[in-house]
Amino acid sequence: MSDSLTNAIAAFGAAQRAIARYFRFQENQTNFRTEILAGITTFLTMAYILAINPALLSNAIFLQQPQDLFRELVIATAISSAIATLIMGLNANYPFVLAPGMGLNAFFTFSVVKGLGIDWRLALTSVFIEGLIFIALTLTDIRRQLILAIPNCLKQATTAGIGFFITYIGFTNAEIIVASDATTTTLGNFKNPSTLMALLGIFITAAFFARRIKGALILGILTTALLAWILRISPFPEQIIGLPQFPSDLIGQALVGFSQFNLSKLWDFVAVTFVFLFVDIFDTIGTLSGVGMQAGYINEKGELPRANQALMADAIGTTIGALLGTSTVTTYIESAAGVSEGGRTGFTAVVIAILLTISTFFIPLIAAIPAFATVPALLIIGVLMTGNVRAIRWDDPAESIPSFLTIFMMPLSYSIAEGLAFGFITYPIIKSFQGKIAETTIMMWILAGIFTIRFVLKTVS
Repeated sequence: MSDSLTNAIAAFGAAQRAIARYFRFQENQTNFRTEILAGITTFLTMAYILAINPALLSNAIFLQQPQDLFRELVIATAISSAIATLIMGLNANYPFVLAPGMGLNAFFTFSVVKGLGIDWRLALTSVFIEGLIFIALTLTDIRRQLILAIPNCLKQATTAGIGFFITYIGFTNAEIIVASDATTTTLGNFKNPSTLMALLGIFITAAFFARRIKGALILGILTTALLAWILRISPFPEQIIGLPQFPSDLIGQALVGFSQFNLSKLWDFVAVTFVFLFVDIFDTIGTLSGVGMQAGYINEKGELPRANQALMADAIGTTIGALLGTSTVTTYIESAAGVSEGGRTGFTAVVIAILLTISTFFIPLIAAIPAFATVPALLIIGVLMTGNVRAIRWDDPAESIPSFLTIFMMPLSYSIAEGLAFGFITYPIIKSFQGKIAETTIMMWILAGIFTIRFVLKTVS
């Protein structure tokens, strides 16, 4: 054996030992093989975001920017996810993956840009500010106080409402549901090839998911797209691999957005920023708690060790993501897939970050995936998110009515913010009707007042 090969083997062994010490493999009862397999598993379960996030955000940016930025959005999605996940792994030593949050990207597109008419650059500014606020809250005790102030039922209802909302968006985009003068909405024309392919994709993805196949969502997207290419409903990708395209038209637009600020949109901007912050905080807390419980990280006090480091990764990811040109980055529940495979340290997250970076070389393939191929994944995500309603006390009117209104109004008003408004306003009022005003918090009354003022201003404007 040559000296150079011997030295290389020795260096590789030393690197392995250093990594094992840094991530505390022995303490967490894991090893290289387990951590790598866990990272691959998690990546496969969340890789759908590389196709879905650009597809959703394109609706916002293409509305006001004719240039095709889809490829740049893939880069922004992958790189912001990789950076946030890497910070999570190296700083918090947790096997959690972060990426632009489902629901928040729909809120960005359909509620903020299309619904309120806010320029997409200013919407990115709102996400950027939200990230900075999240960083500040993580460095102080205000974050904990805010979490305690919001009743659990509204946290669960928000998640469920977003699940219905993103499914509704997927169904309308694929024209499974269409507008109707007679009934407001109705079923679409199933003679439409893209609508039929979306329905077929739902059954294919549901089959993968029901069989608990790893990566069911990304497999469903790719299988539906492949069938559409074979049947010539959508054009084949011109190439599979290509050099990444620098997001020059997106990077830094969150700072440019400050110049688009209009005082007439002040209340809308404040409300939008709050919604981004609210959903991000509670989505992250819920994911960290749930996956942390599964992995055995939660201590006897019910606390997650190194929670601030984990939250900081989320906050920094959101801030960097906004600068790169994507919506709020948050911790993904799909992290549970890697944990179930034995991933216990931040090295799992490092593996995911590497795979996310490599994925940027497959943008031509991702760009060729038709929008209707992502509808099945949106449906399954909606199913998973609505499971949170089990934690709501439906026999208590003070919980059930605000929760139902939150869930019901999100898809029907096409706005996460409006759904939250109904829930936040009705909760303290109904508690007062019950004579339980002491069970509400000052923060809840403040939030109810803010949303009420917003409704009043929208009425008189």
